[in-house]
This record gives sequence, structure tokens and C-alpha cells, in this order.
Amino acid sequence: MATIPEHEMVRLEAVAGPDAPLDALIARRLEGEPLQYIEGSAAFGPLDLVVDERVLIPRPETEGMFELATKMVRSPEIIVDLCTGSGALALALKSRFPNAAVFATDISADAIEVAANNRQRTGLQVYLAEGDLFDPLPTAILGTVDLIVANPPYVAEVDFAALPVDVQREPRVALVAGPTGLEVIERIGASAASWLRPGGVIVCEIGEKQGVSAVSSFIELPAVVRHDLTGRDRYIVAVKP
Repeated sequence: MATIPEHEMVRLEAVAGPDAPLDALIARRLEGEPLQYIEGSAAFGPLDLVVDERVLIPRPETEGMFELATKMVRSPEIIVDLCTGSGALALALKSRFPNAAVFATDISADAIEVAANNRQRTGLQVYLAEGDLFDPLPTAILGTVDLIVANPPYVAEVDFAALPVDVQREPRVALVAGPTGLEVIERIGASAASWLRPGGVIVCEIGEKQGVSAVSSFIELPAVVRHDLTGRDRYIVAVKP
């Protein structure tokens, strides 16, 4: 019989109340609902954000990308966050660089709605736009961006069924890129250079087995692979010459 770890029980007990009895919360968790969806929030860097079934749950690997990106730029004026989801990266970067103009896009209208909720929750002003990758960005910032960050879908269709049950409860559109898993990364790599200013930086999260293939997708940028805290390939980093 499946059991819930003690540390998760403590968190469920903190959420439980008259409108959400503990037994009902336990049942939801045992059915595979992510703990953060039950809690309704997730921590990311300096922020506490609303999350629900409309968005991917922010993960430590993405928080690692946030920290990596902030070490690579000093005083960015223009930041772009692709596939923003809950708005985690965009809002955390606005918190770290309050004078920057931060633009965040997502193809999912539901995700943009959650990000807007988090924008109001945090009081951090970022520009949110529904659309595919760079498409909804204002053309006025073409060639002027100091930092691009992206946590795109990078799971291959064939691998989705092997993901943990609770991960499968997250939005498929935020996880699965296509048959190879590289489809969205390749499109980002093909366009990133034209949006960056000289000296501008891009940091993109990838799957742990995608390093070599992902690097080759950044055809106009000298891209390299960086590891996460477990030593796995996790990020593509490039600086525009």
C-alpha cells in the first residue's frame, strides 16, 4: 500500500482545514496530485508563487538556472523569459534586477493567467504576453536584449509515459516538445542570436541527455553545456560575440 512520507504529511497537515479535511488531502496525494498543487504554492528563489494544474511546478534545476543567469549579467536593462509558465524566472529576475524591463511569453493562455496572478501577488512589474516563444515580443527590442532565459518543454513524446505519476499531472504542453524532445530548444537556438545585443547572454534549460544535440542547435552562438548540482547536463549557456 502506498504511503506518504512524513515530511509530506507535515505539509498536508498545515494545509488541512474545515474546507479541506486531511483525509481528502491525503487521498488526493495518493492519487498522484503534486503536493504543490494541493498546497497551492511553491517557493522559487526569493518568491512564494501560486501554482496549480495550469502550470509546471518550479524545480530546483530551474532555480539553479536563475542563480547561474544572475551571475552572468551585472546590470541588465532588458530581460526575456521564454515559456514563463508561472512567471517564476521572470519575477525572480525582476526582483534581483529591479531596474530591468522584463518580458515574459508563453504559448499557454492559462499559464499567462497564473503568471499575471503571481505578478499581482509579488508586486513585481513584468510584461506578459501570450504567444509562441519570441513571436509576441515587441520588435523594438530586437537585437537589444541583455539576457534570455528559457525553461522550454524538452521531454520526447515516447518518454512521457515513463515520467513519475505526479509529473504526468502537470501540463503536457509544458513538458513534451515533440518526437525528439529537442523541437522547442532547436527553435530557440535558431532565433536567439538575433534578439541578443553583442555581449548578451542566453541560458536555456535542457534534458540531462541532450547536451551535445542542444549545443548544435545554437547555430549562431558559441554555446556550451553547464551542469546542475548533481553533475548532469542541464543548461545551455551562450554569450553573443
